[in-house]
Amino acid sequence: MSTYETTVTATGGRNGHIESSDGFLSLDLVLPQAMGGEGGASNPEQLFAGGYAACFGSAIMGVAKKHKAELSGDDVTVNAKVGVGPNGTGGFGLTVKLETEIKGVDQATAEAVVESAHKICPYSNATRGNVDVELVTKAV
Repeated sequence: MSTYETTVTATGGRNGHIESSDGFLSLDLVLPQAMGGEGGASNPEQLFAGGYAACFGSAIMGVAKKHKAELSGDDVTVNAKVGVGPNGTGGFGLTVKLETEIKGVDQATAEAVVESAHKICPYSNATRGNVDVELVTKAV
């Protein structure tokens, strides 16, 4: 049973439009130039990267207390780099690199917090064993 559920409808695929059932998300999509499209608008990989980065940042703040760290939203920055390309079996796959900067902790604590967050984040759990996710952590 889900704690939260949402519905987003896509029409037109990668060169189309998405809209959430509550109307808060309404966005045109365009195939990136690197994939042979026109570019100039958002794409599914950007949406996935944004969702993963935001969720992962919240997971970091959620587990920080277990590592004796008090973190706020201003202390945590997550850059999610999402790639898409051929998977070698005739289909396509994703790659993810999560670059995290955490203020106010030492490097060992930052790494421990990120590892703990990677265990509880729903995006990390959804991709585990299916998508190559690289973690890069920096205490600043």
